[in-house]
Amino acid sequence: MIYVVGTGPGSEKYMTQEALEAIKECDTIVGYKTYIKLIRHLLVDKIVIENGMRQEKERCLEALDLSSKGKKVALISGGDSGVYGMAGLILELNSKRTIKEEVKIVQGVTSSISAASVLGAPLMHDFCQISLSDLMTPWSIIEKRIKLASDADFVICIYNPRSKGRSEHLERAFEIMAEYKSADTPVGIVKNAGRDNQEVYIMNLKDMNYEICDMSTMVIVGNKESYIDNGKIVTPRGYNI
Repeated sequence: MIYVVGTGPGSEKYMTQEALEAIKECDTIVGYKTYIKLIRHLLVDKIVIENGMRQEKERCLEALDLSSKGKKVALISGGDSGVYGMAGLILELNSKRTIKEEVKIVQGVTSSISAASVLGAPLMHDFCQISLSDLMTPWSIIEKRIKLASDADFVICIYNPRSKGRSEHLERAFEIMAEYKSADTPVGIVKNAGRDNQEVYIMNLKDMNYEICDMSTMVIVGNKESYIDNGKIVTPRGYNI
């Protein structure tokens, strides 16, 4: 049996009760070392198998192998396992097995939701989520998605905004958005959402500070109706007030 567990943004208090119960029930934990570190205190007396970045397939295969040997396995994802997490890959790999393992997806709190809660109410109307990582998605497709989402006036949540290897992608994304969104469009930046070292910044699109952002950052860009009031971003739903 494999539970694919989304552990939320960081702190235990932001984990779902279902996630906590799944971890408690499992005897074996498999995950990326950074996410394992955040929940280490929950893993006493459990077998823990961890590895580094870009080893997602290896983690999933390990979890499938352990499950086939009778282990109850928690495959750990940060945030929600179904949002840029491990849920899809484990189900894909399991579908190709002759003897399939039982897999249960355990929901978590994804970064956009966590970041939105500290920014105010930026996601009150239609929004989309776009990752700027081009490791598995061609940059030309990412640019097209940014363009179309901006043209449709979605609030845009940007995952994986900026790394040392692709520091220019976020600035390019803002250049595209600026063709459709006004210079005064609110932008919320949350680093390490839900963790002890959380940082929160609110500014307008024209004042965007790219240097703040890294791979632990969520960027939320408002729509034409979004505004800043008393240090919070609000995207109206359309009620008559």
